[in-house]
Amino acid sequence: MKFDTYHIDSAIKRNLAAEGFKRPTDIQFKAIPSIQKGEDVLAIAQTGTGKTAAFAIPIIDKIHRAKSSKRSFGIHCIVMVPTRELAAQIGEVFETLSQHTKVKAFALYGGVEQDPQIKKLKDGIDVLIATPGRMFDLISQGVIDVKKVGILVLDEADQMLDKGFIKDIESVKKKLVQRHQTLFFSATINKEIKKLAFSQVKSSAIRIQVSPDDPVSKNVTHGVLSVEMDDKRFFLRKFIQDNPDARVIVFVRTKVRAERVAKALERVEIKSLTIHGSKDQEERSAVMGQFKSGWAKILIATDVSARGIDIPDVDFVVNYDLPDKKENYVHRVGRTGRGTQKGQAISFCSPEEAPLLEEIQGFLNKPIELIPMGKKEYSLIIGVSEEPETIKDLIQANEDWEKDRKKSRKNKSKKNRS
Repeated sequence: MKFDTYHIDSAIKRNLAAEGFKRPTDIQFKAIPSIQKGEDVLAIAQTGTGKTAAFAIPIIDKIHRAKSSKRSFGIHCIVMVPTRELAAQIGEVFETLSQHTKVKAFALYGGVEQDPQIKKLKDGIDVLIATPGRMFDLISQGVIDVKKVGILVLDEADQMLDKGFIKDIESVKKKLVQRHQTLFFSATINKEIKKLAFSQVKSSAIRIQVSPDDPVSKNVTHGVLSVEMDDKRFFLRKFIQDNPDARVIVFVRTKVRAERVAKALERVEIKSLTIHGSKDQEERSAVMGQFKSGWAKILIATDVSARGIDIPDVDFVVNYDLPDKKENYVHRVGRTGRGTQKGQAISFCSPEEAPLLEEIQGFLNKPIELIPMGKKEYSLIIGVSEEPETIKDLIQANEDWEKDRKKSRKNKSKKNRS
């Protein structure tokens, strides 16, 4: 089924075609009809599978059809998100897909001046994408009126609920005077958060779960390499030197680690960018812009950027440090292999991080493939002048070994049956 056959406005179809979207992904195929019918939806799908478009397309279409002109007389939809970067990213998706329609969308978040935001809100918008802090600030100031809101979306719903935003969500819902539709979208969710989510939707809510057994997209090949903590910088340097033209996101645990890794790369003349919570919003936006434009091919990030950021053509994700929260592994590796593209992720696991790896594997319900490395190769990478096998070669060798093992098992099974 193609988007051409969907009952959506022709302008949206043209926008989708211009962006190269011909057929809906699984989550889009399952979610769009339910949203169009006005049903509450709790949707869980892998990162990079088009969740934002899954709710943006039907929301834009519904609002466009309901309006008689381009003038906006009130907010019809609120999309609540946990981070500024995600608000900006979703805002871009709405702006792209709503071109040539009557729908106006605006991303609202803290860390920047209020006055331009207030002016934009007073000019009139239909869709508000917002972080809770700035939104409630402007609601209390009387700048934002939610009386006409008919759709409430929570993106990265697990993080929103886990971070204690449930009171904010309940507060918003109490302010919605008309009957409204509630949509929850996320890549991961646990039992406790699921209960909270269902407490906020109608009992008839539609639950959509795509590929629940494996939260990592099939487009992402991922493996783990055993590396001593103090040796990680050598392995990262070698990895980048082996892939000089690749766009790479490197995830670290803290902002201090991010700056230290950047300086270590700078000493060997590798240019990189860093993004973390200590940078103000203007700096963070500038960094994302530079990375997207190709000014630097290496982005070193904390988990502030692990969720929801859709950066085109990221070839590799490197987990320099394993995440403290097991769910964040899925969101990190999901920065590559997005849409129809393929991607690779590699994690450096030190002995002291073994418990974190065990938690992540338990969350995934299966082990992450260990990339084998001999003592000689390891020694060469951390300082001997001889040229070792590249890490990419090691990954490929491991994949080939896995294929041979599966083939051998299959042949053995056939032989036993005969």
